[in-house]
Amino acid sequence: MDSLHDLGGKQGFGGVKYPDLPHHETWEPVVRALSACALRKHLYNMDEFRHAIERMAPRHYVTAAYYERHLTAVATLLVEKGVVTHEELETLAGGAFPLAGPIGPGRLPAAPQSFAIGETVRVKNEYVPGHVRMPAYIRGKTGVVVGISPPYPFPDAAGHGMQAPGEPAYDVRFRARDLWADSCDDAMNHVGVFQSYLEKVGED
Repeated sequence: MDSLHDLGGKQGFGGVKYPDLPHHETWEPVVRALSACALRKHLYNMDEFRHAIERMAPRHYVTAAYYERHLTAVATLLVEKGVVTHEELETLAGGAFPLAGPIGPGRLPAAPQSFAIGETVRVKNEYVPGHVRMPAYIRGKTGVVVGISPPYPFPDAAGHGMQAPGEPAYDVRFRARDLWADSCDDAMNHVGVFQSYLEKVGED
């Protein structure tokens, strides 16, 4: 999603801080268990869960702790799926219980295509309003296919509850300096890129 939620590859935020313990509050393991149970019961899928976090209001997202974001996503999806009502949540919480914003339209995958290992490919330079698993920092960049994964539901559709055929993701190797010119070491970065996000080099 094109918003502040896509921080991958961005600079100026300092080092990643890791907590000493996996949980600071007693309710946090409950959130993890509830999310795992809902996924296992197929109440929603992982892309719907990710998109529910992306749909949080920006101020709520940046001020919420990690597990609060997860709680908001789980609660939002359970309300949307008719498992619980917003009113019931606020009664249990004894006050306001903010949920993520409404879901918009998704999109189906592009026409099937294939890429070979060793082939140079380009990531489409496109912007998507809904859920997307294409990091902004690889848009329009070229890399080399070095691996192919088994088919998986296309995130842009799955994140919106749409049925779509699975498609492979390609392990694309990028030169770090092609991604962040003059601000990185001379290294290689590997990114799993879904088939619909790629195009053959030389095509418009």
